Amino acid sequence: MKIYEELVARGLIAQVTNEEEIKNMINEGKATFYIGFDCTADSLTAGHFMALTLMKRLQMAGNKPIALIGGGTTMIGDPTGRTDMRKMLTIEDINHNAECFKRQMERFIDFGEGKATMINNADWLLNLNYVELLREVGACFSVNRMLSAECYKQRMEKGLSFLEFNYMIMQSYDFYHLFKTYGCNMQFGGDDQWSNMLGGTELIRRKLGQDAHAMTITLLTDSQGKKMGKTAGNAVWLDPNKTSPFEFYQYWRNVGDEDVLKCIRMLTFLPIEQINEMDSWEGAQLNRAKEILAYELTQMVHGTEEAEKAQTMARSLFTGGADNAPTVELSADDLVDGAIDILSVLVKAELVPSRSEARRAVEQGGVVVNDEKITNLRHSFTSDDLKAGILVRRGKKNFKKVVIK
Repeated sequence: MKIYEELVARGLIAQVTNEEEIKNMINEGKATFYIGFDCTADSLTAGHFMALTLMKRLQMAGNKPIALIGGGTTMIGDPTGRTDMRKMLTIEDINHNAECFKRQMERFIDFGEGKATMINNADWLLNLNYVELLREVGACFSVNRMLSAECYKQRMEKGLSFLEFNYMIMQSYDFYHLFKTYGCNMQFGGDDQWSNMLGGTELIRRKLGQDAHAMTITLLTDSQGKKMGKTAGNAVWLDPNKTSPFEFYQYWRNVGDEDVLKCIRMLTFLPIEQINEMDSWEGAQLNRAKEILAYELTQMVHGTEEAEKAQTMARSLFTGGADNAPTVELSADDLVDGAIDILSVLVKAELVPSRSEARRAVEQGGVVVNDEKITNLRHSFTSDDLKAGILVRRGKKNFKKVVIK
């Protein structure tokens, strides 16, 4: 099976501008493609994982990836899928985040000589003259078409700033610049980026009279979330200092039954024939599939040793063992009058993002401490309780051991 056909079989292709030509380019290893990563945090998340694995698959088939670090576009902020404006970051923050991205990407992509290229769009976007940009690029965009684009819909409900309105033009200019300067003939992105990506292909056609292509990768079903990478209200980071290997493993171990095989197809490098054999799996077999998914992805991000440790720890927790649970250490400052209530414990342990979520979890009967279901919102623990350590569980699969220093 050739690489394009494999991408289709794995459910990765959503839309393309010219399927036959794109298929031939990719199968023959003639695609120089880019995927953009805005530097909104100091770590990539599980939500970036599909893009990283896609880049790796295509590179293994002889195509050349360009990892575009969005040092320039991050200063504007992508409005896609948001109801509010993104936090404005300083140039120093953006540059720091870009360096963090580079280090993480190198675990997946080969940036050796003649292989993949890593480029920062700040190198050209920050030097643009605004009036020149309006004359060169602005005339190629219809405001009416831009306002009808999917990427602006949610922001239009609360008000779209002129700053964000420029994002499509900046992203389109990226493709135009990469096409002219680096011979980049294809762009990839999530399905929610389709309008922005078409803007780039149209700009190249109108300015240069040449064709370039756009191709979007699918996102998972709504039950898994339009974007991967969040659990209990918090991001799932690739940085082990922000999301431990065990927590990363548990995130994938806890995907829904309806999504586990989709995730295995889209994200792992297991042979498609092996995955197809899992299609008939049900019941307890789906739990085995979740273990396979969690192990494979944890191994890719954190290495074999950490993946094996995470799997052993997870299995131990399911059989009631507390010694291997991830530990959260509290200090005396976290206690009030020598005690801490259950809602604060849940928040401190990052089992919930807020006290309101903690309250809801207790009221719904989803909180257990040392095998005892907690139903009293005012239930508290003394420093003596915490010296011995308490095993706190939210739901069936999220555990933390909480102790005091």
